Amino acid sequence: RERIISWVIMVKIMFVCYGNICRSPMAEFLFKEMISQNGEENEYLVSSSATSNEELNHQVHYGTRNILNRLGIDCSNKRAVKLTKTDYDNFDYFIGMEEMNRRDMLRIFGGDPNKKVYILPDFSSAVKDIADPYWTGDFNRTFNDITCCLKDFYKFLKNK
Repeated sequence: RERIISWVIMVKIMFVCYGNICRSPMAEFLFKEMISQNGEENEYLVSSSATSNEELNHQVHYGTRNILNRLGIDCSNKRAVKLTKTDYDNFDYFIGMEEMNRRDMLRIFGGDPNKKVYILPDFSSAVKDIADPYWTGDFNRTFNDITCCLKDFYKFLKNK
């Protein structure tokens, strides 16, 4: 009798922003929800991290938490962590929110020889940068921009 073994190739994605309390956790949890709704949670490993030390170990910002809670998404166990050079070997995609994040990731990694570093707006013509709601106060705009870009990023992944 022939034995069939099914191998699932997991795509590993790290969303990145400056502090890992607003934008990158929002992207992380929204993307997790998106793949869960499509029954694909076992096909992806999704996380998020910061390029700075400023918010390490802090909870997700209440503005992001409120939006996620309204959607029924629990992020209460998330704490800010810092991106490290060794992360480069453990993930397939590093998705920042703006050009500053891209520059910081390249600095942390010492380059991008395997072309893994992007910003979320790279996947959408509708959005240029994901504004930081920590400074703008406009979490709804950030949510809308991230949602728009995540849909395009998901399409990109499905077409690979």
